[in-house]
Amino acid sequence: MNNRQFFLQNIAQTSDFPLGLEIEKAEGIYLFDNQNKSYIDLIAGIGVSNVGHRHPAVIEAIKNQCDKYLHLMVYGEYIQTPQVQLAHAISQTLPAHLNNVYLVNSGAEAVEGALKLAKRYTGRSEIISCFNAYHGSTNGALSIMGSEKFKQAYRPLLPDTKNFTFGKISDLEMITTKTACVVIEVIQGEAGVRIANSEYFKALRLKCNETGALLILDEIQTGFGRTGTFWAFEQFDFVPDILLSAKGMGGGMPIGAFISSKKIMSCLKDNPILGHITTFGGHPVSAAASLATLKTIYQEHLLTHIKEKEQLFISLLQHSLIKEIRSFGLMIAVEFQDFNTLKSVIDIAIEMGVITDWFLFCDNSMRIAPPLTISNDEIKIACEKIVAAINVYSNSLQANHS
Repeated sequence: MNNRQFFLQNIAQTSDFPLGLEIEKAEGIYLFDNQNKSYIDLIAGIGVSNVGHRHPAVIEAIKNQCDKYLHLMVYGEYIQTPQVQLAHAISQTLPAHLNNVYLVNSGAEAVEGALKLAKRYTGRSEIISCFNAYHGSTNGALSIMGSEKFKQAYRPLLPDTKNFTFGKISDLEMITTKTACVVIEVIQGEAGVRIANSEYFKALRLKCNETGALLILDEIQTGFGRTGTFWAFEQFDFVPDILLSAKGMGGGMPIGAFISSKKIMSCLKDNPILGHITTFGGHPVSAAASLATLKTIYQEHLLTHIKEKEQLFISLLQHSLIKEIRSFGLMIAVEFQDFNTLKSVIDIAIEMGVITDWFLFCDNSMRIAPPLTISNDEIKIACEKIVAAINVYSNSLQANHS
């Protein structure tokens, strides 16, 4: 049997139509399959490889840490240099009160930890999140997902959860003194890059202040430079009580974090002691890779040209079959008429050597979220191939109708 057969037989499948690409190597913005065919990766492993695949600084940090030690002890017991240096470096990117970092393994784990923290600190149970929000697939994260379609098969889930409409100020009246927390994205990702304005977030911040609810900000997709600032909330003039990070944080290694003030985070220390525990959270190799990623973003000035690259994508992706483009930095949604059109274009583009995807709650829009390191010339090549793929699809429609 070959790898494809083993993949279908022994790897648990999540759909009946996996991409099924067999990748042998990755470098920068490129993936190479087992026939050495190259692909431009315009989704960066779903927002993960912000500094590109196998960035030399990340690889060096991983190798150096492997020469020292791997796992030593459950999180929070030993003083481990990669964890300490990473937590300090992250805190330096944030307002002064967001100075306590709890390192975990993934975005979903960051969500789970933050939900526990908010309930423990406030003594309340109600959690409010947005319709069409995605925060992970574990039990608690699934409970606050904004789509009943994905939740119905797994009920009962957490009680006392509610959804409101992202960006709708009148819905903020749902936040009361019974609310433990509001969990919200700065830019709605899986909804297809949906954007609210600063006035909305200021009103949300004020309502949480008035009611004592904690504001949990999910920057799992937007953090570590995706939108042109290190954190997306910097562009909206408000600050959360708890901040979530993962995906682009690790440079390709698994890591996540929930971040808050020392005052709020301290409630996990007693009643009960060890209020949140993780064995592999903040794994030293992942922490070393994350620190190298953070430093690379600043040292290579990757934030400087994000908006310019965003506009280049928009200017080059012009076609009569494209209905709308929504974007915020290198987080772009290209909308088509329906899923069938989009899926056909995606498949043709992959054959041409460009990998894109769709959004969980917006399956008629193409996801573009490339490594931040992508050059203008590479953007031009990628867009030419996407437009060519659209033309192939359009021509096939015309041929079928003639």
